[in-house]
Amino acid sequence: MVEHSRRALVGSCGAASLALLAGCAGLTGGSGGGGTDAVDADQVDRTGREAVEVAVGAGNGLAFEPANVRVDPGTTVVWEWTGEGGGHNVADVDGAFESELTDEAGHTFEYTFEEAGTVEYVCTPHQTQGMRGVVEIVE
Repeated sequence: MVEHSRRALVGSCGAASLALLAGCAGLTGGSGGGGTDAVDADQVDRTGREAVEVAVGAGNGLAFEPANVRVDPGTTVVWEWTGEGGGHNVADVDGAFESELTDEAGHTFEYTFEEAGTVEYVCTPHQTQGMRGVVEIVE
């Protein structure tokens, strides 16, 4: 009887482990956690403006909105926290800028983009859940 109980326990633990792994698999891809695959997101044209706002913790709390924005050189992007989704930051994947980590609604961080190019950024704690953004700076 004891052996039967061990087999049942091992079997249920194995099944639970597989279910857990399957659930985690969705967290490793681009938008598996409900965020946005910023490169594929519809680009929002904000050229001609001195400043552009991007929400941090938009949607289900794990997205930037807009996630893909086009601006002119000299434009300042202002990220504003919604207070949703836990603690977030904004970090350039190449290291040019990084905000503090906070969950405070209304908190802002800004960066002025001077040179043409494409800048990808993430929320470090939620990047594996798809919380990514892109700023394309065009002449």
